[in-house]
Amino acid sequence: MAGKPKLHYTKGRGKMESIRWLLAAAGVEFEEEFIETKEDLEKLRNDGSLLFQQVPMVEIDGMKMVQTRAILSYIAAKIDMYVEGTTDLMGMIMYLPFQPADTKEKNLALIIERVTTRYFPVYEKALKDHGHDYLVGNKLSWADIHLLEAILMAEECKPDILSAFPLLQAFKGRTSNIPTIKKFLQPGSQRKPPADEKFVAVVRKIFNI
Repeated sequence: MAGKPKLHYTKGRGKMESIRWLLAAAGVEFEEEFIETKEDLEKLRNDGSLLFQQVPMVEIDGMKMVQTRAILSYIAAKIDMYVEGTTDLMGMIMYLPFQPADTKEKNLALIIERVTTRYFPVYEKALKDHGHDYLVGNKLSWADIHLLEAILMAEECKPDILSAFPLLQAFKGRTSNIPTIKKFLQPGSQRKPPADEKFVAVVRKIFNI
């Protein structure tokens, strides 16, 4: 998020409290401008800040957002947006072993091209722009776990694929050394290996493909 969100509401909980909770849980610092008089509220109404003439209102990423559920959805969507990107990428990689042999080389080249020009530049820029260790706020989320998984899968396609992405290299080092994740990455864990020809044959038989 570009800059700290600014919350406009009274000093009480009300409808803003759920928004405060979500920002806090995501590790996002925010500022508050309290409405303490009728004049404060009228000023917001008169300058066009309140789409439906009511609060809560949050200034975030250059927008003045109203309606509690819309604000909550927008904040949560930051995580979902990053997750959907890595989901698309991992889908391409997962499908590769099941493709005909004569197209695998072409599709592998396409995956590498997409990783290096479409997907990884987005995550590299996100880490650079906000200067935090993680994608949303400065706290580990589902988006970070998904990104690490995507990085490791991409490295199985091309071991030096992170060479042009120093922040993602550092991100990989940080996240893969979190004790619970480090344990999962060790040999003998429940993490499964990449699909080989034997596994592909079994899957084809099970699902009749």
